Amino acid sequence: MFKFSEISDMCIKCGKCIPECTIHRVNPDEATSPRGFLDILKGVEEGEIKIDKNFKDTVESCFLCNQCVEVCPNSLPTDFMIENARNLVAKKYGIAWWKRAFFFLLKNRWAYDLVSKLGFYFQTCGFKIEEEKKSIRSRFSLPMLHKGRLLPAFRKKTFLKKYPEKIEVKNPKKRVAIFIGCLANYNYTEVGDSLVEILKFLDIEIFIPKKQSCCGAPAYFTGDFKTTEELIKRNIEYFESFINEVDAIICPEATCSAMLKKDYEEYITHHMDKSWLDRHKKIKQKLFGTTEWLYKYTDLEKRLSNINKTSSVTYHDACHFGKVFGIKNEPRALISKVSELKEMSRPDVCCGFGGITIQSEKFDLAKKEGMIKANIIKEVDAEVVSAECSACRMQITEMLDKVGDNKKFLHPLEIIASKIKELN
Repeated sequence: MFKFSEISDMCIKCGKCIPECTIHRVNPDEATSPRGFLDILKGVEEGEIKIDKNFKDTVESCFLCNQCVEVCPNSLPTDFMIENARNLVAKKYGIAWWKRAFFFLLKNRWAYDLVSKLGFYFQTCGFKIEEEKKSIRSRFSLPMLHKGRLLPAFRKKTFLKKYPEKIEVKNPKKRVAIFIGCLANYNYTEVGDSLVEILKFLDIEIFIPKKQSCCGAPAYFTGDFKTTEELIKRNIEYFESFINEVDAIICPEATCSAMLKKDYEEYITHHMDKSWLDRHKKIKQKLFGTTEWLYKYTDLEKRLSNINKTSSVTYHDACHFGKVFGIKNEPRALISKVSELKEMSRPDVCCGFGGITIQSEKFDLAKKEGMIKANIIKEVDAEVVSAECSACRMQITEMLDKVGDNKKFLHPLEIIASKIKELN
């Protein structure tokens, strides 16, 4: 069993985690600081603190942004501690029926495909479509969904259904598999379209694994370890069937990438048979974020030289790329080849998405942090805001709407692909 005290005792109470902690910024309470979380979790393990509604409220307030992990002198995995604490909460209080229904969709692609198709045809009944923002605005209030809220729009065809499993090119230089992620598959399909366009431009053969499942992040961050483990096993087993045939598995989503590479390893280490670690290690070596792989392993940057820059972009560092993997230079290097890059004052401040619970029961926290980020973005004289994360896109799009900023949100791949089309 996972021991909270093994990590909690390593905290030296230096407080370096507090100044930039996302939840502490919008709810300045020691209990919701990283070192406060660690003390509370140790207290639960030792029987001094009960798993009650107050404990539930506390551990569910963390945004899991990894800021504390990034600055900690001992690199303590506070995020992993919180995820395990949420599992304790889930065991005692259960998981809301609508979350369980959503996780069912994540485990069953056929069901999610059906809901997506119905959503596309009937979304105008309850929502106003705003195509410019790739969003739908709710016309009335529902439980945990206020009138006027912006959500990602459903698309007519999912990314996985748009293309054949193999896309061949003449004289292929490499072969990659695409792990698309749920939001990019069902809502922001332009991201996948752009990735295909870029890979074809680079003469790279594309394999689109049709049986890929959700990475499991929404369930994992909610404490549903049963669903998490099922998806971990399913994805690893599926990846093993083609891993020797590709140079890389690339993913345009920060959260999915972190889940597949980092969180799978942590979960397996503490909760699964160790044989899965070796199986995961082989796959992990070939897992990359899209701009990271394009920058390091292709000549894309060179081929984008001497392009007329007609737009300006400000870049937001998604937590699960910037803080988890330190992927900051790669997207900027590529974007700056095709657009004028204008840095915002604090690009690594969390957007406030925070996961399914923060976006529903605790949306007041998401809004507070989101408004901070939106105002930082608003200060920049740029036409476009970009990030390599569809969750950030969903949150930032809504918050920019709230502060009256009309910047357009585009994934780095969309920015690059639009310039490649001009070359062709």
